[in-house]
Amino acid sequence: MSRITRNLANQPASRRHFLRGVGVALALPWLESMPVFGAEEGVAKAASNKPPVRFACIYFSNGVAPAHWWAKGSGASMELGPVLKSMEGHTQEIVFLKGLYNQRALESTSPHLGRMNMLSGETVSLDPTVIKCGKSFDQILGEQIGGQTIVPSMALGVEPNELRLEDGVSMLYGSCISWKSATKPATKEIYPSRAFDLLVGDGNGRQVDKSILDAVLQETHSLEPKISRTDRVKLDEYLASVRDIETRIERANKEERIEGWRPTIAKPNMPRPANELPQDPPAHMKLMMDLIVLGFQMDKTRVVTLMLNNDLSQMNFKFLQGVSGALHLDLTHNGHAPALEAMYLKTNQFHIEQFAYIIDKMKGIDEGGSTLLDNSLLMFASNLYDGDKHGADEMPILLAGNGGGTLKTGRILDYKAKGDDNRRACSLYLSLMDRMGVTLDKFGDTSQRLTDL
Repeated sequence: MSRITRNLANQPASRRHFLRGVGVALALPWLESMPVFGAEEGVAKAASNKPPVRFACIYFSNGVAPAHWWAKGSGASMELGPVLKSMEGHTQEIVFLKGLYNQRALESTSPHLGRMNMLSGETVSLDPTVIKCGKSFDQILGEQIGGQTIVPSMALGVEPNELRLEDGVSMLYGSCISWKSATKPATKEIYPSRAFDLLVGDGNGRQVDKSILDAVLQETHSLEPKISRTDRVKLDEYLASVRDIETRIERANKEERIEGWRPTIAKPNMPRPANELPQDPPAHMKLMMDLIVLGFQMDKTRVVTLMLNNDLSQMNFKFLQGVSGALHLDLTHNGHAPALEAMYLKTNQFHIEQFAYIIDKMKGIDEGGSTLLDNSLLMFASNLYDGDKHGADEMPILLAGNGGGTLKTGRILDYKAKGDDNRRACSLYLSLMDRMGVTLDKFGDTSQRLTDL
């Protein structure tokens, strides 16, 4: 059984059944004899000429120097603080969010790891015998809409997971922002080659060249004894119609056209990365962002998280001119020494440059009158605000992209003075999930959407 099949086998089923094969998910017609276990999810929608909305979270650790993280004005005239220098050409494409926070992070007695609930808003367990952080909203998106792509969601990173303890708390928290369940982090891929194979292959890294029906044939046979004779006739008729559709798609592909929206590329437009782990952090980060764009452009996945570095990161920034020392101890906690503060600012600017890179790349990809950026929601954030003070009273967050026309950019939204109930990061996540077609009554510590977004 493939990993995708296992994942979906654990999810609530419905009469809207799916046949799962190597890298494909085939939605079946309504079968009356199939039991109802939960609400319908993943129902195939009619062909549309509108591109899907994608989501990516780009995470950087250790917060910012607050004196340098600010914005004023709006649109093309927006003024930005020194950290945000590389965003100056993108002020009309971003939303600067100020004042959002996670209540349970602020309450935590662990200054770093207890605040690694950025995408869940839940309490991080400080009991060394219990791993618990809360399910992250990217994984909810992957479960709800991931059946439409080969890879439901991806968790990427640059630094490997750490399993040591820090102040009696597992560093696993500091290595993960994406959590498949309250107690299980998503497997973070740091090898670009393996991420490439995951996207280009069948979702498990294997290359495939089979028809949909061939891929699901085995599961079709296992399904037949479980359904009524009437449903078997219906199933046969349906599979025959799918075979006809496959033939038409193959013909349309040869003619370079297809019904409904079609990804702008069918094959990778970048070479497969080398098997080895890159030793140059800037090159490694850019490769990972290139892979996010590839996955979105080929419509192999629509939900991705990328950790540029782990929490308590010891990444050495000597690749930046005039900078030396590890990100956490040497540069973030700099004792306000002017030379070290200047180096810390450069690391913040470097992180922002990575976000500018993916914005530029996605902005340059046309999807038939709109760009890949127009049809995406990008979130750039850290779990801390004032990195030196481990500040959890707010988080630095930027949004980019129009979410398929659902997000107005070129704005500053300041929630700092609107009261704690109106500035919860989980309200933002509910609002972003709405724009992705996933509606929840409650998430994390709130049931409210973010006002004015």
